[in-house]
Amino acid sequence: MKILTAAEMREVDRLSTDRFHISSLTLMENAGKGVAEFIRLRFGDLHRRRILVLCGKGNNGGDGLVTARHLLDMGARPIVLLFAPPQDLKGDAAANLARLQNTGAELRIVTDAPAWESSRGSLDAAEIIVDAMLGTGVRGSIEGLLAAVVSELNGRAHGRAVVAVDIPSGLNTDSGAAQGPVVVADYTITFTAPKPGLLLAAGPAHAGDIHVQDIGSPAELIEEIGHGAYRWSESAEFRSFSGRRKPAGHKGDYGHALVVAGSVGKTGAAVLSSWAALRAGAGLVTVATPEPALPLVAVHTPEVMTTALAATLTGSVSERSLEGNLFVKLLEGKGVLAMGPGLSTQAETQAFVRGVLHKHRSLPIVLDADGLNAFDDHAHELHHSGQALCVTPHPGEMSRLVRRSTGEVQSCRIELALAAASDWNAIVVLKGQQTVIAAPDGTAYINSTGNPGMGTAGTGDVLTGMLAGLTAQFGADSWHALLAFGVFLHGLAGDIAYAAGREAPLIASDLIQSIPAAYKQFYTECGRV
Repeated sequence: MKILTAAEMREVDRLSTDRFHISSLTLMENAGKGVAEFIRLRFGDLHRRRILVLCGKGNNGGDGLVTARHLLDMGARPIVLLFAPPQDLKGDAAANLARLQNTGAELRIVTDAPAWESSRGSLDAAEIIVDAMLGTGVRGSIEGLLAAVVSELNGRAHGRAVVAVDIPSGLNTDSGAAQGPVVVADYTITFTAPKPGLLLAAGPAHAGDIHVQDIGSPAELIEEIGHGAYRWSESAEFRSFSGRRKPAGHKGDYGHALVVAGSVGKTGAAVLSSWAALRAGAGLVTVATPEPALPLVAVHTPEVMTTALAATLTGSVSERSLEGNLFVKLLEGKGVLAMGPGLSTQAETQAFVRGVLHKHRSLPIVLDADGLNAFDDHAHELHHSGQALCVTPHPGEMSRLVRRSTGEVQSCRIELALAAASDWNAIVVLKGQQTVIAAPDGTAYINSTGNPGMGTAGTGDVLTGMLAGLTAQFGADSWHALLAFGVFLHGLAGDIAYAAGREAPLIASDLIQSIPAAYKQFYTECGRV
């Protein structure tokens, strides 16, 4: 879906009412109910949880009041702090304050420092804190009483969860600027569509995990009103990849991926990437690896074919592998080349990688890991005027390629990914929280799946294999969307594995084993029966 600015979001809300007769009160009801439902599903045992709901006087506060009412209906006993005199609430927010007061919920009015001092103990005691103080209409920085509340909220003890309603209080909706104190949330439940400020500048550091809640506005309005170049990955974005295979299909119909990977001591990278390419749906996968590494690669996954490349004395790929027609013949019949996992940073191997990119551009190429390290001092050589190129750096690799600090990369991820995509005429997959998939034409997908458990060795190799397997299967005609789908599916498999392990850190092979379940969930969400 498109990512909407504050003004575009207001227009979607207005048209939902004017054109589709969905009242603003209904939209608020759906919003608050969605937040309460998220809390119930995420935390459970609501009757045992100490929950605090912080509400301002605007519509964001109204969403919080609805949230509190639904939490009460679910068995929780939330305490609600309203940071405004009740008479200051207007419209839908006032209506929902009256509804909450009729339930007998514990409501405290906090309009000055003494009132906050007498209520702040509820903040210290809370396990779950709902931030509904300020929403997308905020201008400038938070000051006064709310600034003190935000500061104390951000100083909370470890283990307490903050759920922000629509956007963390104080964060600029469009720019992600944090001009004053801004709530640091663990989760942000944003309505209808993501907002740019959640993804830009300080946004990711304050938003935590972002969940988009449908509150009833028709999807076509989001597409009609949104004018930005950024899209949020969700199953519906990739419905074109959810079709059934034809009954008479065979392995030749689903493409042949070539994976150039591995070295002595790093054969696991070749195994993971090739195994993932098969699991993602490639009909055939061949691993080209240095001759001394081949037995260990070949023995792991019997469905993967292997071929030996000339090796250096240290057991990595030698530049001699480009001599004669050996590599040219290896490319014949392949639909994609993935190169990099576990190749090593040996100088001759890096020369081999650069030589492949310079001489063999007949196939789509996915370049990762040591394939990218080969260009640390040669980033200008990534400019690819031939066949499609995708590079998949993590922040550290991106830092070296663009000569910026990792902190700078992380502070402007989308902008840097788009600039690099334009400079290199390549699709840039900048990995990390909310992976960015940027194209040379200035468009970008922001990924919505994945979790901290995926921060472990080998998950990047799995992604490389999955992107190669999908490209072999579907081709590169709609490659930007296909690569975004691969990143989405990779994160979804990681989420499924993470949940199965009860959020214990996973290992890369757990992720591969969850790819079938990820496909199943994707098909279900796309309505495939």
